[in-house]
Amino acid sequence: MEGELISKGAGLPKVGGGCHAQGMKRMIWLYTVLGAVLVCGLAAFAQERGIWRAVSNTAMSITGDVVFSPDKITMNFTSYTIARIRDLKTEEVQAVFDPEQTGGSGSLYRLNVPAAKRFLHKNTLCGAEDTEWMATYVAGKSLQIAFFSGMKPPALTIDAINSATNLCGTFSYVR
Repeated sequence: MEGELISKGAGLPKVGGGCHAQGMKRMIWLYTVLGAVLVCGLAAFAQERGIWRAVSNTAMSITGDVVFSPDKITMNFTSYTIARIRDLKTEEVQAVFDPEQTGGSGSLYRLNVPAAKRFLHKNTLCGAEDTEWMATYVAGKSLQIAFFSGMKPPALTIDAINSATNLCGTFSYVR
């Protein structure tokens, strides 16, 4: 009797759940796609992370070097909480930054830098207004930042940027 149970597999748990080659191929494909999406998504969010050295005159005279972490930007030894709102569209990047190189990515962030905050050489980011928005563009080892004032998100079209009163300035950095 005991020999019959073992030979027929009666009462023994199935190992592997009855895998089929087609089902396994689908699962491998699904996990590969999910992994690629996760890695690409994290890479897009993580491009700004790290230390950036000021290279433009505005960056060198106001913010100095900046450091991005997942939820903060540090300028002149002071950290500010940032919230990533969305990706920038290609035409928005062109309107705000007019980049020489393409293939990078841009983001719009919400932040709050009080108008009273003084940076290098007693400069402010937006004069007498609080800085409320930040657009970034990263391509290779270069970062560009545009700061905006105002409660409403900035309009990021060529016409709006050309006549913008809420654009505080653009700043350039490298790794």
